[in-house]
Amino acid sequence: MTTSVGAQLRKGVVEYCVLGLLQQGPMYGWLISERLVSLGLIGSIGTLYPLMTRLRERGLIAAHADDSDSARPRKYYALTSQGHAELEQFRSQWAPFASAVEEVTQPRTTTTDSIGSRDQTEAGDQ
Repeated sequence: MTTSVGAQLRKGVVEYCVLGLLQQGPMYGWLISERLVSLGLIGSIGTLYPLMTRLRERGLIAAHADDSDSARPRKYYALTSQGHAELEQFRSQWAPFASAVEEVTQPRTTTTDSIGSRDQTEAGDQ
């Protein structure tokens, strides 16, 4: 397999991370990308804009230009009410999901698991 597990995990949750950042208030793209890059959630700003377009097309975020503070207008992104609802749905599902993954992927502290114990019992019954 050529794609890393980390890349696949990031791909599945980075949209929700953007929604999470935008719940704090409107942000321009460069600031969003800096935050995501610093957290290791995206590799570069180039990966952000296609994602932002998908979120806009789904009605989860809205964009507007603000040219009041610079010679070059910045496009600010904000969470829509649909985006808030989607983020809440993600939150309600993320914690149980992450807990279940943690439970099944962590090393066991005992030497035999429940399947191994049952197999040994059945072998002794014969």
